Amino acid sequence: MFKNKKVIVFDMDGTLIDSVGIWNEIDLKLINELGNKEIITGDEIQRQRDQILTKYSKMENPYTEYCKIIGEKYNSKLNEEEILKLRYEIAQNYLEHVIDYKPNAEKLIKKLKEKGYILGIASITRKNNMNIYRTLNKNIIEKANLDEYFSFIYTREDVKEIKPNPEIYLRILKEQNILNSECLIFEDSLIGVEAAKNAGIKCVAVYDKYSDSDREKINELSDYQIEDYLIVIKDLNRF
Repeated sequence: MFKNKKVIVFDMDGTLIDSVGIWNEIDLKLINELGNKEIITGDEIQRQRDQILTKYSKMENPYTEYCKIIGEKYNSKLNEEEILKLRYEIAQNYLEHVIDYKPNAEKLIKKLKEKGYILGIASITRKNNMNIYRTLNKNIIEKANLDEYFSFIYTREDVKEIKPNPEIYLRILKEQNILNSECLIFEDSLIGVEAAKNAGIKCVAVYDKYSDSDREKINELSDYQIEDYLIVIKDLNRF
């Protein structure tokens, strides 16, 4: 897995941090506040969000379009900017106090750093959210401070097109001056794995139950599949 690798890149939501289900919960609260009276599951919310974000991935902020569409769907009187603001307000407490690393993720980060690998994050989360993880989220700061362990952190604002477009990973190859064979990517979602493969980079699929609907395709496209980071640590100890 790590043979001849120099740069290890992680996605954030669902890969390094246990947050996909929390974002589903946030969006459920948002949709209910917009006036929804029907029962809607987290899987339905996630599927709807992923489809919209993928469709409008070329826009400057796909989340604005996402908020516009759900506003129309649930007959909200708020415009898309007001809905986006409300979503952020709902999310604030979760971002600061609830979200945490996935089990053993911080142990792998520390081991990789100790071994001399260059670590990076490539996420479609907004810079504001990432800054909260960096500066306010005590769960993350106390276990493995992002600024201490990661040499670069790219967010939605750093690219024109989001995953599955490979732009963010091609940029990393260029800026780190490495071959795609010298890079390894950790992703949890289908669009993330597709982005890695579209860039010609080997990818480790990290299990996240919120991607189970795409599991067959994820396993087909990814080079490695893991359920726990302890498996990776064990492999890493061989080098």
